[in-house]
Amino acid sequence: MADERLRSHRRQWEKKPALRAVYEDLYRRIARACAPGPSLEIGGGVGNFKAFAPDVVSSDIQVAPWLDAVCDAHALPFSAGAFANLVLFDALHHLARPRAFFAEALRVLRPGGRIVMIEPALSVLSWPFYTYLHEEPVALSDDPLLAGMPERRDPYAANQAVPTLLFGPLWARHEARFAALFPSLAVRERRLLGLFAYPLSGGYKNWSLVPAAIVPALLRIEDVLAPLLGRICAFRLLVVLERRS
Repeated sequence: MADERLRSHRRQWEKKPALRAVYEDLYRRIARACAPGPSLEIGGGVGNFKAFAPDVVSSDIQVAPWLDAVCDAHALPFSAGAFANLVLFDALHHLARPRAFFAEALRVLRPGGRIVMIEPALSVLSWPFYTYLHEEPVALSDDPLLAGMPERRDPYAANQAVPTLLFGPLWARHEARFAALFPSLAVRERRLLGLFAYPLSGGYKNWSLVPAAIVPALLRIEDVLAPLLGRICAFRLLVVLERRS
């Protein structure tokens, strides 16, 4: 039986066309960024990515009937070099020990394999939104690369600042340390996304301020404006890491 929070998210996905329009664009971006070969999804949640990558092994620490595997991202039950891609959608900022996860990712990735992530981005506009209007905390003082960070028993515990602290253009305080710890993981792509359509959609909340019909047009405008306005108003961060051969 799936957790009630997962089932609630699945119901919201089914009844909110604006949410689907925004997230489907993000899922397509993830799928396009993947290298050829088998993929493992970390934090598969409600299982939506399978519509864009039917062969993906969808995993989560929680049990749900639409998932393929239940496992801990810090200790993956897969052989070395088993995957060409590890995919994370809003998962990295929920991991208790990112450093342990990236070590595991290196183990199960084959040479040339990729870690493809879409996560919260802290920008001038999104920082107060995530800090004061979102239920998940933003702790810029945390060190995401500590070797012994405590385990979080609740799979929904989070720090939305982690992706930006590691890879974001404004507050990437630990990017140099990450590169020193994981020299075989190269940043292949880093892109700020989600300027307007994502925050206006309300995400998995009950409300939406944008009709689904205009989301595609908004997303096309965002693609043009993101290089200019991303640091000011981006809500999403796409990061692609590649394991050097």
